[in-house]
Amino acid sequence: MIKAIKGFHDILPGEVEKWQFVEAKARKIFETFGLSEIKIPVVERIELFARSIGEATDIVEKEMYTFPDRKGELITLRPEATASVARAYIEHRLYENKPVAKFYCIGPMFRHERPQKGRYRQFHQVNVEVLGTSDPASDAEMMTMLSHFLTEIKVTEVELQINSLGCLGCRAPYRKELILFMVNKSAELCVDCQRRVQTNPLRTFDCKNKICQEVTTLAPKILEHICANCNHNFEEVQRNLRELGVSYKINPRLVRGLDYYTKTTFEVVTDKLGGQNAVAAGGRYDGLIKDLGGPDIPGLGFAIGLERLISLIPAERDLSRSPHIFIASLGSDAKIEAMKLANKFRFVGIRTEIGYDGKSLKSQMRWANRLNAKYVVIIGDEELALGRVILRDMAKKEQEEIELTRIVEEVNLRKEIT
Repeated sequence: MIKAIKGFHDILPGEVEKWQFVEAKARKIFETFGLSEIKIPVVERIELFARSIGEATDIVEKEMYTFPDRKGELITLRPEATASVARAYIEHRLYENKPVAKFYCIGPMFRHERPQKGRYRQFHQVNVEVLGTSDPASDAEMMTMLSHFLTEIKVTEVELQINSLGCLGCRAPYRKELILFMVNKSAELCVDCQRRVQTNPLRTFDCKNKICQEVTTLAPKILEHICANCNHNFEEVQRNLRELGVSYKINPRLVRGLDYYTKTTFEVVTDKLGGQNAVAAGGRYDGLIKDLGGPDIPGLGFAIGLERLISLIPAERDLSRSPHIFIASLGSDAKIEAMKLANKFRFVGIRTEIGYDGKSLKSQMRWANRLNAKYVVIIGDEELALGRVILRDMAKKEQEEIELTRIVEEVNLRKEIT
């Protein structure tokens, strides 16, 4: 038996309805905030991610799926979406159409990580990217939209945490001070953090090793080193969040693992997922577009991990897609009529199933019950000759005869009433 590759998983009926529900909510809410959907390739040139994410990040160094194509060019399965959206924005000169461009995309990403709860090698994200504004009000608006989305899908036991990484100007001297502190503590750090000290010292704050976390608790905090402009920007973000009624907590340890982030950074976390506690994360990346060869245009965005998010949807929430109508037929002529009648129901948008196997009425009713059908239409050759069918309400266990020519109208009417 051939099985799925380790770290890649199937999303089966019964579960996929949750995905459809979340994706539909995301589209509806994001579009009310003025976002447009963009679809980006799954495969990009490796240079895109090396330049944007940073060559010293774990993603580029250890996690990307990169391989040569038939011409020997190195191509990569996208590990995240922001770089691809930025590339499309520059390549198609989308900055010429609107001063502020707002996008969202939904799809799979790929990273070669150790599979664990909520983390797969093929995983799925909802991404939001807003390009063209440096106003701190837009940072607050984005977090407000994210908070509203989570509330709408009934994911409430979460906390918004925020921080500022400062600009490149104030981060450079802080980086030197942090490296000096970490070098003196190097012997206490894990192997990964010992490597990060020189290449990407901010990532030491993100380490899950308990000893590393204790060490970094004593490390200099970036909020104590940001410049006056960055501090004012962060204060404005907070003021807007308060005015919009969005609760938040400042987390001075909060960093992002990608090189392109500046100023505002944020995460939505929960204690329901174990060690991997982030449901959504993002921030501002004002230099990314310029670094990738485009104009000097600011940007900000976030990503939601769908696997983690969907695991938080309340179990009692019924998102199943049971048929509204099940048609049970007895007799060859009745079966043909049942198929024609099913089409009439379906063409007016009523979810309908048929007892195809032609077995006894008892077995068909049993199947309708397993499918959790709301109504069963029973039609036999005798009913067909009289131009009538039997409509059974499965919940009330009541049934009545209705004219065949009126059954679609009658069911549609009851559907609207309920």
